[in-house]
Amino acid sequence: METSLRTEGKTEKHLKSGQAPKRGHGYIMYHGTHKTSAHAIITSGFKPSAGGTLGPGVYCSRDINKALGYPSFCSPNERVVLKLQVKVGKVKRIDAQSIHLVTSWHQNGYDTAWLPASMGRYEEDCVWDPKRLTVMGIAHCTDVNTKSALEGLMKQKEKDQAQDQQQIQCKICKKQMEETHALEKCWTCAATICPFMDRHLCRIRT
Repeated sequence: METSLRTEGKTEKHLKSGQAPKRGHGYIMYHGTHKTSAHAIITSGFKPSAGGTLGPGVYCSRDINKALGYPSFCSPNERVVLKLQVKVGKVKRIDAQSIHLVTSWHQNGYDTAWLPASMGRYEEDCVWDPKRLTVMGIAHCTDVNTKSALEGLMKQKEKDQAQDQQQIQCKICKKQMEETHALEKCWTCAATICPFMDRHLCRIRT
């Protein structure tokens, strides 16, 4: 059974180690990266790796312990673990019966490959489309300054996105718009009109 937690009015779905994800659902997962790469991910999004255990894609895990070990080439205080919301889409479980699809699952119609935990190996997932992953927060960062800077960057991006999506309503034509409509005057009655009005009923009959 999926475990759901409510945080700041949002429902977060967590999967246990051996629990299969359901097609089309979104789940909380983790991605380990270098602190400089974390900045780029928050700003511009993920860039899929060219290869790996499950082939090309963006790697993440529902087990934070898996993410804590990445990247392997840097010291622990340079690592950042990002908390993600992952829309898994159509998922292919990679096991003994499907090992032939270990790197070709996407070519066979799947959005995510899931490699369950086994014999001391942590569970991991590979997502083909980076747009399926959304950074929700910083799950781990020992550098206080870096964590503060990344969280500030996330807040600013959320603010910018909210402004981009914000629409206002024209007082004349009542239609939603992103930019202010250029208003005009009726040549006959001098009433203020909008070029996007469906119809203007002139107050003066000609």
